[in-house]
Amino acid sequence: MDPLAPLLELSEVADALENARANVDRMLWHEALRGDESLVETEVALHSASATLALDGYDCDVERLRAGDFDDPVVSGVLAVTDALPSLADVWPVSPRYVLAKLHLLATRDFADAGVDFEPGRIEVDESGSARINALCALITNPTKEIPAAMAAAVVHGELLSVRPFPVANNVVARAAARLALASKGLDPKLLITVDAGHLERQPEYVGAQRAWSTGTPDGVRAWLKHYGKALEAGAAETLQICSELMKDA
Repeated sequence: MDPLAPLLELSEVADALENARANVDRMLWHEALRGDESLVETEVALHSASATLALDGYDCDVERLRAGDFDDPVVSGVLAVTDALPSLADVWPVSPRYVLAKLHLLATRDFADAGVDFEPGRIEVDESGSARINALCALITNPTKEIPAAMAAAVVHGELLSVRPFPVANNVVARAAARLALASKGLDPKLLITVDAGHLERQPEYVGAQRAWSTGTPDGVRAWLKHYGKALEAGAAETLQICSELMKDA
């Protein structure tokens, strides 16, 4: 049995994740996603980057990103991470530790000029944190079919936020790694769910549910998994809005 399987027995979790999957499936049938999806992919990438920046307190909307109207190393790092995700989706289930290091390198590539002193890509945790990272990587590289993609992504996201394996940029890495989990598990193979916009839409819940997950209690774990399902639903709705706007402008 998958070690995560008991989490599906927590109240309302299975329903929340199944509802999210159903909404994603409906999103993928949109007319804008029939044929060339490149315009949608570009817009989703920009909206996702803007949302993950907003979650960390940066006001950098989609149009500013599109125009390149920024000079902040955090912003350039988030864009570098976002651009790299498609090329890392197939690597994630084989070598998650390498991908985590790569994501951190990209997220912090311009930090040296800002005077921040650390070794990019190097995981720095205590013995307990190291054990949790090892266990997480084992779950990723030895998957089963029992666990929904949404749960796999939620666990990746929650654990990385709890362990905080790097001195900086942990939030950016965690959100990116969760998107790779959704892609590699087949729910979002083309990275079309604007899931970070879903987290932003429910930001107070996102922050509270993160803290709840870190407690490790059944109630805390349930709160995070339910949030993740709702964020996926909201992210799918954001992508549908993007599709509709593109169709209107075509």
